[in-house]
Amino acid sequence: MKPGDLLLALLANAAWAFNFIAGKAGVTQFQPFLFTSLRFAVLLLVLLPFLRWLPGRMGGVLGIALVQGVLHFSLIFASLEASGDIASVAIASQLYVPFSALLAVVMLGETLDGRRLLGMTSAFGGVLVIGFDPVVFHHLDALLLVTAGALAMAVATIQMRRLQGVGVFALQVWIALCATPALALLSLLFEDGQWATLRTATTLELAAPVYSALGASLVGHGIVYHLLGRYPVSITTPLLLLNPVLAVAFGVLLWGDVLTWKLILGGVMTLAGIVVITVPVPGRQATTTSG
Repeated sequence: MKPGDLLLALLANAAWAFNFIAGKAGVTQFQPFLFTSLRFAVLLLVLLPFLRWLPGRMGGVLGIALVQGVLHFSLIFASLEASGDIASVAIASQLYVPFSALLAVVMLGETLDGRRLLGMTSAFGGVLVIGFDPVVFHHLDALLLVTAGALAMAVATIQMRRLQGVGVFALQVWIALCATPALALLSLLFEDGQWATLRTATTLELAAPVYSALGASLVGHGIVYHLLGRYPVSITTPLLLLNPVLAVAFGVLLWGDVLTWKLILGGVMTLAGIVVITVPVPGRQATTTSG
């Protein structure tokens, strides 16, 4: 990969990693459904020119919009609100990789070799170790929420693998169009004080959903889409494993997370398992996706 493209991959990782900071900051001001709705409203406004009817593909697109747009993102941001740190959420969110591999066996008829089974065992075991960290143990609801969010992302990954001929921005604008009103309705039903929250929000607080939409979705996914058009998946996907590492670093440096030995051990076990699942054996074709 050319040096310029390597820098782009680093930028995509950083954009996604910083989204955990933006999300954590955002849900301190906005409740999760409201924050997620604002995020998608911004994305919808920016991507509106890409909105067009997709004959024969709308069922698949709307299914992804429900699972990824409404379920995955609301669960992830709810976990950030409930969590005592950012690092554990960033690491546990990567469970979508082993979940995707398991679902691919059930839904796509793929097979698992011993190497990938070992990777899954390491990944899930690492999250269990993280769960016994004192900071995480007192916020187990956050760990359950992010695990559910990872499962939703895995389902969306399988849905996207079945969907053909839809560009990344065309898909994202439909997700935003469906998710914005659905999440706004959920906010009205289960949250309160939305108008007062919006009225008193500072420019910096409003920047959180804006960054989440533009930085994570447009910059992050846009770069990865560009790289996948120039390089094989087997080269591009492993580079994206830097995302949770940077998220942990940002959590420590910018949010004041404290890394205990259990969080470090669990993180290493989880990310090692993700590497084993994601990075292809030389001579084999990778079949993973990025999130």
